[in-house]
Amino acid sequence: MDSLYELSSRAIRRLYDARIRTPPVLDIDTQFPNGRRFHDAWEVIRGEAMAILESSQPIPRFHEIMPAQADISATDGRDWRMFLLKVYGQDLPSNQARCPFLSELLATCPDVLSATLSFLAPHKHIPRHSGPFRGILRYQLNLEVPLADDGRPGAVLWLAGDEHRLGSGEQLLWDDTYPHEVWNRSEQTRVALLLDVRRPDMPLDLRLLSNAVTKGVGLVARWRGFS
Repeated sequence: MDSLYELSSRAIRRLYDARIRTPPVLDIDTQFPNGRRFHDAWEVIRGEAMAILESSQPIPRFHEIMPAQADISATDGRDWRMFLLKVYGQDLPSNQARCPFLSELLATCPDVLSATLSFLAPHKHIPRHSGPFRGILRYQLNLEVPLADDGRPGAVLWLAGDEHRLGSGEQLLWDDTYPHEVWNRSEQTRVALLLDVRRPDMPLDLRLLSNAVTKGVGLVARWRGFS
C-alpha cells in the first residue's frame, strides 16, 4: 500500500504538472541570473572541489547519504559521491568550512535551496529517472570533465530525448522532473556543482506550497543530522 508521503508527493506533482509547462532546458539569465556569478568564478570553485576530491577524508556515496536513492546510485559498483554544502535551506557548516569561497557565494543567493559537489567515477552510469518536484530547477556547472576517446567531453546528460555534453566551465539550467540519465564515458572522475534553485514566477498558491514543501524537507534533513 502506498504511504501517505508517496500519495502526497504524487498529488503535488500532478498539481505542478498541470500548472507549470516549461521546456527541459531553461534560460539562465531569466530564470537564475545568479548562475552567471557561479559561472564567472568556476575556476576558483573548481580549485575547492578538487581539494575535496584529493583529500584523505572520504566523500560519501549518494546512497549512503540517502538510502532511498540506491536504485540510481548503487547499480553498477561504481561510485557517485556527494559532498553536501546545503540541503533544502539547511547549511552544513563543517562542509562549508572546507569550501569558503563557494560557501560565501551561496550565502548571497537565497534562492539556492541545496548545493552539492558531485563526483562521478569513471564509467559510472546513473540510470534513467525523474525528479519529484517541479517547484525547483537544477543548475549544473561542470568543473572537471575529462575527454572521451573521441575527444568530446566524456560526461553525458541525456535529458528528455536530447544529449548534452558539457565541458569544464560549462553550465546548464534544467528541469529534473523530465526523464534523464547520466554517463561518465571516460577514465577520470567528473566533478560538477549541482544547485537546486527556487523556480521563479510561480503563481502565489504554488509558491506558498513550494515554500512549505522545501521547509518540510529541510526540517527532515536537520532531523537526520545533515546540519
